Amino acid sequence: MTFNRRQTLALMGAAAASGLAAPALASGKKPVVGALSLTSHSGSFIALERGYFKEAGLDVELKFFQAAQPMAVAIASGDVDFGVTAISGGLLSLADKGAVKVIGGALSEEPGIDGQKILASDAAYQAGLTSVAALDGKRYGMTTAGSSFHYMGSKIAGAEGGKPQFVPLQKVGAIIGALKSGQIDAWSIVPHIAKPLAGSGAVHIIGNVADYLPNYQVTTVFTSAQNASKERGLTESFLKGFGMGVSDYNATMVDKQNGEDAINEMVDLIHKYVYTDRPREKAAPSIINGSMRLNKDAAINVASVSDQLAWMQSEGLVDAGITLETFLDTSYVDVIGA
Repeated sequence: MTFNRRQTLALMGAAAASGLAAPALASGKKPVVGALSLTSHSGSFIALERGYFKEAGLDVELKFFQAAQPMAVAIASGDVDFGVTAISGGLLSLADKGAVKVIGGALSEEPGIDGQKILASDAAYQAGLTSVAALDGKRYGMTTAGSSFHYMGSKIAGAEGGKPQFVPLQKVGAIIGALKSGQIDAWSIVPHIAKPLAGSGAVHIIGNVADYLPNYQVTTVFTSAQNASKERGLTESFLKGFGMGVSDYNATMVDKQNGEDAINEMVDLIHKYVYTDRPREKAAPSIINGSMRLNKDAAINVASVSDQLAWMQSEGLVDAGITLETFLDTSYVDVIGA
């Protein structure tokens, strides 16, 4: 699958169906922030719950998605004002059409922090998939072509000379079911999902993403091109509130500076949005296990983002003419890793 003319037109058609591609924000509009029910989106949850968005002058509403690409379409359509998600082929192609801009960084792999895991189904593990070196030809789960899962699987297997068979399953829940039942052989995912799966015995951890993609910029902060270029006050206010939420999260959950009571309080907050179908006592270990670094003040790792773009172009997933400047506005946050 590629994201050139036909696919991008389809994405833009979906965006247009729900509104103009780049609407002007009406005065007093309630900003909508896109999120996934993952601990990596805790910056937004904390900023909302602790009043940091309000402190920044914004009355924010959260809207939840199950994958990165639909969120990118919603940003382009104006249904959502800001999003936090992985760079995808769909997002880059929408940026190429002038619809969206990446304005910051969120979740990152960091040496010394327990990050994303590479998983094998029990059936594949018993058949010899006990390390990344055995990924060649194996069925690797992803949401869609050009997703972060596609990127990770290709780069990780490629580091050992392998090339998996990628299986698009659209939603994270579908990938989990396919891995547990042995319909796919491998996957990579954040620790708060990976560790409980491994603990069940149906799945095995065979490696760490950070060993193959150190300092990987897993997710980014993005908005419409309209907001980035013409709604600077709104965009800066969002980043201010979001950054305060990120600061709380890192201090409490990653650096553990604030003690056990603060961790428990934050687990209660995050549990309103993550693992809501589980009782608190069962959700807490997974939420704590998912404590990966979120970039301070939404700084963006340009070296990692550049590598993701180069990989998508090498795979023919996005147009070869897309540059960093096409989709990245570095005027709002600090640049790291350049």
